[in-house]
Amino acid sequence: MPHIEIHQERAAGKQQELTALCPFGAIEFSDGKLSISAACKMCRLCIKKGNGVFEFVEDSLPGIDKSQWKGIAVVAEIEEGEIHPVTFELLGKAKELAAKVNYPVYCLMIGSGIDNAGTILDYGADEVFVYDQEELKYFRIEPYAAAVEDFINKVHPSSVLVGGTPAGRSLAPRVAARFRTGLTADCTKLDISENTDLDQIRPAYGGNIMAHINTPRHRPQFATVRYKIFSIPEKNPDHTGKKIHSCILPAESLKSGIEITKTQWKSQEKGIEEAEVLVVAGRGVKKAEDIAMLQELADLLGGKVASTRAVVEAGWVDAKCQIGLSGRTVKPKLLITCGVSGAIQFVAGMNSSEKIIAINTDENAPIFNVAHIGLKGDLYKIVPELIRQIKESRGEA
Repeated sequence: MPHIEIHQERAAGKQQELTALCPFGAIEFSDGKLSISAACKMCRLCIKKGNGVFEFVEDSLPGIDKSQWKGIAVVAEIEEGEIHPVTFELLGKAKELAAKVNYPVYCLMIGSGIDNAGTILDYGADEVFVYDQEELKYFRIEPYAAAVEDFINKVHPSSVLVGGTPAGRSLAPRVAARFRTGLTADCTKLDISENTDLDQIRPAYGGNIMAHINTPRHRPQFATVRYKIFSIPEKNPDHTGKKIHSCILPAESLKSGIEITKTQWKSQEKGIEEAEVLVVAGRGVKKAEDIAMLQELADLLGGKVASTRAVVEAGWVDAKCQIGLSGRTVKPKLLITCGVSGAIQFVAGMNSSEKIIAINTDENAPIFNVAHIGLKGDLYKIVPELIRQIKESRGEA
């Protein structure tokens, strides 16, 4: 296992100050020697600031022959015959990553009565592998995991991208465990190096840092990505050189301990993820009654009201309207934040919005670093004025 080695001779006379380097209290000094306890998070801060006292040692363990694993694969999500939009977003990102290392793009489709594999080719896949069997009509983890495992054993993709949906979050870790490989959940960015290692970037430690995670010794590499993180690529109906493969799972792989006796679909509700305009309430909103003012602005713009975690916890807005790492990821055409400071946990869920307008009294608020237009001022003066001017322009004043 990788570990941090301490050069005791270089620490002479400054042991006490070196123990203060670790924010987790993992550096201990006793019996005249420094040691590192199990509290170490491998953040490597001690290495950066320890002036050579601490050294990161990576064991020379045998790796894998990366030349045997090629291609970027996307696991499509299908609901009642319809392809979930996150699939197209992942295909766009897969195509971008594949171009950097000259890899093909694969897509895996699992279900029953699949007749839209050609659509997957339209959005960038070079080859589509379809597992179409009656037993795969509904999502059951055992046969679905078996299908992904069978696909990986056939194709050997270097990386596998899965939507960060309830089904994807259940499926990805199950398959990653079967291959004893790494999985990074809820990535906000993806990149790839020349040696085909996937650079998986996600917020960590409550969103206080952006962690870059790699899987250098194992293949395939797994990552889940939330809906609305990446953009959907342009549709290209040219299928020259592209292929659709029909695959079959053996009967024993279709067995499951889950029996579906009845399904009932909930009525479709348009959430904040689908809204083209969002007005977001933050800590700067003083009381619950003031949400009505933001709702009026949202209604005039044909949008919805969303919020930060603090407003949801206060009980002023429904949890379905929360933006951020512990809420929803959105990408509207227009997003107006009202009294939102812009903590990284919130920004990670909305920084891909086409136009961001921020209203805040604090000119140093982090939200201004991501906003396209910043308005320094009191939301209780600015929002009513926006409402008045919109109504006046429409002859409603």
